[in-house]
Amino acid sequence: MEVSLHTPVLVLNANFEPINVCTTRRAIGLILNGKANLVMNGRGEIKTVSSSFPRPSIIRLEKMIKRPRLRVRLTKREILRRDNFTCQYCGQRVTNLTIDHVIPRHLGGEHSWDNLVTACPACNHRKGSHTLEQVHMKPITTPQEPPTSAQYLFARHVGDNDEWIPFIDGW
Repeated sequence: MEVSLHTPVLVLNANFEPINVCTTRRAIGLILNGKANLVMNGRGEIKTVSSSFPRPSIIRLEKMIKRPRLRVRLTKREILRRDNFTCQYCGQRVTNLTIDHVIPRHLGGEHSWDNLVTACPACNHRKGSHTLEQVHMKPITTPQEPPTSAQYLFARHVGDNDEWIPFIDGW
């Protein structure tokens, strides 16, 4: 059986606050260097010729590190995720969603969280480079920057790592 060293591992700060996700390889390196300790295994072992190591699922740093609050990067993937992969004008869930500027750029609209929404190609074409009032459209939800909570930041990894939930839900 081949063991993947690229499996995600939840990294907790010394106060058990979730701060990052790293690979199994990086997590084992942190543990072996004494910079982190194993909180939860749950994945078996990695065997070498001379020894074996637990495959971490969650590690905790030995020393508290101070980091600025994480912010969600403004990317197409994150806009789709924020809008739940749904057209914000008609509510359809289609595979070929596009990104629409609520206030068109040529009218002074910015490339920002509160001016970008997902739209199906039909709605995006219908709206075109007009304002919402001109085409009598309204987004289903008001666009805004997504929360920087641990639940939102690490949610994409939780599906395969249910053991992370108690550590993420409290933050």
